[in-house]
Amino acid sequence: MEWLDPDDAEYDAARRVWNAMHDRRPARIARCHETADVVAALRFARTAGLEISVRGGGHNVAGTALADGAVMIDLSPMRQVTVDPRRRVAYAQGGCLLADLDTATAAHGLVCPTGIISQTGLGGLALGGGYGWLSRRWGLTCDHILAAEVVLADGSVVMASPDSHPELLWALRGGGGNFGVVTRFTLRLREATRVTCRTGVWDLDRAPDALEAYRTFTGKLSPDLHVGGGFKVAGAYPGRDGWLPDRLRGRTVLSLTAVWFGPPEQAADAVAPLHEAVPPAATTGRVTTHVELQTMGDHERPAGNRYYTKSTYLDDLTAPVVEECLATARGIPSPLSSVQLEFLRGAVADIPEEDSAFPGRSAPYIYTVSSQWTDPASDRTHIDWTRDAVARLAPYSHGGAYVNYLQDEPHGKVAEVYGAARLARLAAVKATYDPDNVFHLNQNIPPAAADD
Repeated sequence: MEWLDPDDAEYDAARRVWNAMHDRRPARIARCHETADVVAALRFARTAGLEISVRGGGHNVAGTALADGAVMIDLSPMRQVTVDPRRRVAYAQGGCLLADLDTATAAHGLVCPTGIISQTGLGGLALGGGYGWLSRRWGLTCDHILAAEVVLADGSVVMASPDSHPELLWALRGGGGNFGVVTRFTLRLREATRVTCRTGVWDLDRAPDALEAYRTFTGKLSPDLHVGGGFKVAGAYPGRDGWLPDRLRGRTVLSLTAVWFGPPEQAADAVAPLHEAVPPAATTGRVTTHVELQTMGDHERPAGNRYYTKSTYLDDLTAPVVEECLATARGIPSPLSSVQLEFLRGAVADIPEEDSAFPGRSAPYIYTVSSQWTDPASDRTHIDWTRDAVARLAPYSHGGAYVNYLQDEPHGKVAEVYGAARLARLAAVKATYDPDNVFHLNQNIPPAAADD
């Protein structure tokens, strides 16, 4: 293990996280290379009476990996992935990025459903859920956690599996980083296929019709098709969007991307109903691999910019909902900000609620508003726009929010997200494995009181 203190040359680089809004200074950083290092760092922090934060990929919008005056347990050196192709299982250390997992599994023609940005940390994504292109087909990342090696608050190490600490395993599948430090995941893998992507863009004046077509289209989606997108400024990334007509560049447009996992020769027919109903102003498409698919959006979420993100679930894309979305889109405060809509269901909803702590499986749509900018002087403008965008849709909400997109939420939001029954069960698990709430620098679930 390497200890980094504030006067060390590598300290500033090590404490930086993806979202530059979070500029905090830990008392010490423990760069861990193995499980024993995590145990030692945890015991040091507790003996010293210091708070503990845990960094995996450091990609969380809320910046919970970082806290002033705390000991940051840094898992980023722990990025080994081992694949057992016969059993279709991957063993991934807690500091892995999605790119590490994708590269290792692709070598064997396999894949684990994860998120959509390759530089995201596996640990935070999986523990909070894990939406991605393959969610409708096979479910969330947390649904693929077969077992997990966990360092508990008292420094002991346990293996959570269906046969050992099953209630802890249940909680790790969507309950966030509340229960310990996961140093290794055992993940179920699926057979990788060729992927066909097709993106269409529409002018804002055609967006209501296009979203009505999308609404109709999603009701008939094959599990092999995932369609998501939203509003963004066209051509915000020079050199990336050569297929866009010049008249759209610099303007806010509706963009929808369809990803087809069936035979490539059937892709055109699968997407045709959406594009034929309301022809887009421009389209592009290609056949690619899962690894390439996972990196397609990386340029839109670079490390070091400032981010503020909110989400809510929606029951339907009715005309009033679309009008509120358009009002938000017309006020986008910077070319890098976006309003995202994505139809879920499929395998996400098919997996029994009792199989995991993850809430929100029944939601048809997720609506995510993400501000991105670089000048700290613009913080208030972007934060207010994002908050207002989600507040506009409160009357139409399905309820709850995606736990991985919670950021400076008001007290009680975690309870709303999980619901009373699920929260009570999570609090009981917390009381068993972390009764002193050592791991509270997260979307915190306090331990249940002894008489609860």
